[in-house]
Amino acid sequence: MPTPALTIVALGDSTTAGTPGFRSPVEAPPDGEGDVTSQFPWWLARAEPAWRVLNRGVDGERTDEIAARFDRDVLAHASQSSVVVVLLAGVNDVYQGRDAATVQAHLLAMYERALSAALPVVACSIIPYDTATADQNARMHAINGWIRATAASRPGMAFCDTRAAAAAPGHPDLLFASPDQLHPTPAVYRRMADALLPVLRRLAGGHPPLV
Repeated sequence: MPTPALTIVALGDSTTAGTPGFRSPVEAPPDGEGDVTSQFPWWLARAEPAWRVLNRGVDGERTDEIAARFDRDVLAHASQSSVVVVLLAGVNDVYQGRDAATVQAHLLAMYERALSAALPVVACSIIPYDTATADQNARMHAINGWIRATAASRPGMAFCDTRAAAAAPGHPDLLFASPDQLHPTPAVYRRMADALLPVLRRLAGGHPPLV
């Protein structure tokens, strides 16, 4: 049986947009520009051509900045059938010195706004970057643990460990590969998509979310 059609709104920062190889349609309307393989949304659409995958990532944005465009980039699609939100955000907050509680509050507000509009949410863990300090990594791990627990406790949510997918084997705080020590290569964006696919396929099939 073919996987039912699905609209996926991929919301986030540079690690959704596809930096450094690609600029999202939000950054370079209407279709984006650059190497299309340098973004996990492209790999999702390639794996499931029936899906409509919208890249709504913007390089450099914090969770509060992403939340400010939630209506335009997410809720504008709420009237469509079979819409799922994939949210990956928080790394820029950590990079700029904000604490875990601040990130969690902004993420929770976005999760709740999506759920209140009957949009399922795939909550993704923050992926590593190679220049992170011990303190920055500790905050990312704290946020990611909270994301996992939050997704497990709320109907309509699923967790995807995109950090594990993007990390080097045996080195959870380093990227598998990076051109700039901050962002993934196209191959790593593909690994992130591969981690998301089973979660999204289960949601598309009408089964309870994976946690």
